[in-house]
Amino acid sequence: MNKKVQILILLGLLVALLGVANILWGSVSIPASDVLNILAGHGSPDHPSWDYIIRESRIPQVITATLCGAALSTCGLLLQTLFRNPLAGPNILGIDSGANLGVALVMLLLGGSMTLGSVSLSGYLLIILAALLGACAIMALLMLLANYLHSPIMLLITGVIISYVTSSIISMLNFRATEEGVHNYIIWGMGNFSAVTTDRIPLYATLISLGLLGALLLIKPLDALLLGDSYAQNLGISIRATRNRLLLSTGLLTAVTTAFCGPISFLGLAVPHIARLLLRTSNHRILMPGTMLMGAALTLLCNLLCTLPRSGSIIPINVITPLIGAPVILYVILRRKETNY
Repeated sequence: MNKKVQILILLGLLVALLGVANILWGSVSIPASDVLNILAGHGSPDHPSWDYIIRESRIPQVITATLCGAALSTCGLLLQTLFRNPLAGPNILGIDSGANLGVALVMLLLGGSMTLGSVSLSGYLLIILAALLGACAIMALLMLLANYLHSPIMLLITGVIISYVTSSIISMLNFRATEEGVHNYIIWGMGNFSAVTTDRIPLYATLISLGLLGALLLIKPLDALLLGDSYAQNLGISIRATRNRLLLSTGLLTAVTTAFCGPISFLGLAVPHIARLLLRTSNHRILMPGTMLMGAALTLLCNLLCTLPRSGSIIPINVITPLIGAPVILYVILRRKETNY
């Protein structure tokens, strides 16, 4: 069996093991025998709250973290290939900044609730809707500009400018907001996987799956782009169509993960590099599934590290991800001459 295929299989097993570990280990200590009984459908008569913790908290978190890690890592791979830039990530185009702005408008300006005629929205549903609308607005703007900006570098610069503008607006909203609003916005910005409840999993999983499917369909054009735009065009690949499809997939994945989980940092930037170092290939037929699996495994590991046994508390995910991602990026920068992109 090919060595790279063996690595992919091992990564799949690692994802499964980390998923099980996330179910067995949490901020509340539950014996493994009771966890297995709950998973088997027998429940825990002496501790009914444990049933709720396993079924309504830990299992949804495992699903959410797995899909989020795969999605953000795939976004990073797509953008690094498009821009031929090892430091490109999901936040570089400003799509997550649009989601941040949408949430900031709701929390800081509207006080967490909004009424349109006879319809009143509040709570986490409004936050998800605001984040999705903000991200989709920036994504639509980028796709419009992509028809006029033929250079990927110009599109990259445009995304950076959009990020600065949205950050400026958010800073102004923070300056004028209430203390409670600022606190709630900061907590949301730290990221977490616990907000995606069982009833929200189907919508979340469907949207992420569509984005990942769109990315998988780009494998052949991405491999051609690695050899240069002229070579890709000679193979009959439309550079503009490929770029628009890539922006659509990246935008959808970034918008959904940011809306449901908050702005998760460093995963999209660091994981593609880890996958390249492990698989030693730039072939997207191997690299993309490897990046998805590595992203899922690393996110599950971060979620596990966020848990403090017996303390009843959970560390925000963005406290852990930079501790893992930053050394990887530093290594890539120091070894830049030895790495091909």
